[in-house]
Amino acid sequence: MLHIHSSSGVGLQINVNPETKLIEVITPLAGSPAEAAGIQPRDSILEIDGVDTKTISLDEAAAKMRGKIGTTVSLRVQSGQDTAVKPRTIDIVRDRISLNPVYTALDTNTDKKVGYVRLNQFSANAAKEIAHGVSDLEKQGAEAYILDLRNNPGGLLQAGVEIARMWLDEGTIVYTVNRQGNLGSFDSNSEILTKDPLVVLVNQGTASASEILAGALQDNQRALLVGEKTFGKGLIQSLFELPDGAGLAITVAKYETPNHTDINKLGIMPDDVVSQKPITYAQIATEADEQYQEALKLVTGEENILAKAA
Repeated sequence: MLHIHSSSGVGLQINVNPETKLIEVITPLAGSPAEAAGIQPRDSILEIDGVDTKTISLDEAAAKMRGKIGTTVSLRVQSGQDTAVKPRTIDIVRDRISLNPVYTALDTNTDKKVGYVRLNQFSANAAKEIAHGVSDLEKQGAEAYILDLRNNPGGLLQAGVEIARMWLDEGTIVYTVNRQGNLGSFDSNSEILTKDPLVVLVNQGTASASEILAGALQDNQRALLVGEKTFGKGLIQSLFELPDGAGLAITVAKYETPNHTDINKLGIMPDDVVSQKPITYAQIATEADEQYQEALKLVTGEENILAKAA
């Protein structure tokens, strides 16, 4: 799973669909040339500048879509899963892509003020941005929170651990298990940002560090998870350079949630499963977003959602 958001490009998050083996769009980034061109989540990219994407790797596809600002890349796109719809060719002019890892907003449409926090990736500044965002929402009177980890492919493990510590005052965040079966762990014993009720949104594009954070909050009964089963990517790999310039990735350990769920094999199953047809970036956290609406109901409900999580 890859973000295409180098300093200049088209602004897509892509993955290889395990069933079709086609390169598939997870989501276009907000304000990106890809979004402006009308590319939707789950569209398949069949060709890049005339090259059949079945003949190249995910990394090669990403590299082909990057390029200088103002240059054009031609994509042959199949809409969604419907093969009856003819593929279309879209010419996209590359532009500068900026991605703030965190977006926050205060939802005042219910009796309770709900802080909405969307985390796009676990970059080096993600934890700091989350802390700033939640602090601002607290000042605005937020009484409950929705943390959106949908289509977040992960990133730095340390950022995931730091963000988990912001919501958990104690408990194990994640176990690492090496080939010999030896357990290591990251734990929390820090001051937290807020004790307000929390619901976490996840889906099939929630992977790696996102799954670690979601699993930590679920297993410690700090939050309810809403959405679809997560991607299932929980391996720790070491990269070795070979003399001929090639690289070798060797799996040295795996991640397990506090309740010892093997993330790589199982993914994380939400407490409340809500499947959803693809929506546009602009529809996230609106009436059209069924998963968000369900989270809103849970987090503003009278019943104690943490008791429900238990």
